[in-house]
Formats: sequence, C-alpha cells, structure tokens
Amino acid sequence: MARHLGILALQGDFAKHAAMLKQLDVAYSLIKKPSDLAPCDGLIIPGGESTTMTILMHKYELYPAVTEFAQNYPVMGTCAGMIMVANQVDDERVDPLHLINIKVLRNAYGRQIDSFTTMIELPFLDDPSPFQAVFIRAPQIETTGEGVMILLHWQDQPIMVRNETVLALAFHPELTRDPRIHRYFLENF
Repeated sequence: MARHLGILALQGDFAKHAAMLKQLDVAYSLIKKPSDLAPCDGLIIPGGESTTMTILMHKYELYPAVTEFAQNYPVMGTCAGMIMVANQVDDERVDPLHLINIKVLRNAYGRQIDSFTTMIELPFLDDPSPFQAVFIRAPQIETTGEGVMILLHWQDQPIMVRNETVLALAFHPELTRDPRIHRYFLENF
C-alpha cells in the first residue's frame, strides 16, 4: 500500500524527516496549514521546541485539524513531537494534543550541552542490531497509562512507546541514516 505522510513543518527538524522518507521512497507533504493534511494518511510531528510549536499550531489553526486527523490516521512524534502528542506535560505553556496516555517532562535530560548519543537495541524489530539514538534536550516519559506499550527503555526509563495509532520517541531517529524506526512506523501503523 502506497503511503503519503505529512510532516508538521512549522519549525524544528522537519527537513531531516523529509530526507528519511525520501530515502525510503515514501511520498510526503510539509504541513503548514490544515488543508495540507488532505492527501496524507499519516503524520510526523518532529523535534523542535514544544512551546514554540504550541504557539505556531494555534496561530495557523492546526490544533483542530491535527486532532481530527489523528482520529483516523497514525501519528509519530519525536522529541518535542512526543511532548505534543502526550496527554500531560509538566509545562503549562505547552498545549498537548492528548493522543497517547503518557505524562512527559520537558528537557528532563538537561540543557543543550547535556545532549548525547547512545547505542540502543531495537528488540521489537527483525533486525535488532544497535541503533544510534540522538537525545537533544530530550523529554522524559514520567508515566504511562492504559493502552500504552513501552517498546524501548534506556537506563530504566521508557524512551519509545506506542498505542494503537501513535508512536512516540524521546530521541531523534531522523538524525541518523538508519531508517528502521521510520520503516517500523510505516509498516505497523
């Protein structure tokens, strides 16, 4: 089945997600206004800055459109995108979309200088070989609720979770050349 994904393109690293989809030969649209979602059958909300993303999503009236879209199509959120898809966030300046039953702490791993990469295994894939996870001012999943499956842990903390329609990651899979997580989203949602 051919896919056409949307990538929220208000700010953040949307271009890196676009490059990953191009590598996988997947059609995509950059989403800047509600009507841009029309051809899409999935959405990626990229990393960036969640308070800025909140402001811009309100400015361009994307909240109702994305919420309605997510009732019918899958969504992947990476880093700030994970913050945006959460039910609860520890910062009242962020207006989450309430798409997955998790509570998220912004910038839990520290400031920009505390950003890091680490090798993780992907046991839920046929190819579980090490994957380079890039954490940049990464959020932390404080709690998971009903309907949430934890796919990956790092130092006893969940870093990748899913429900029936949402995949949420605390790290940036698009900042590597390894397409396995994007492929997982395409094949399993």
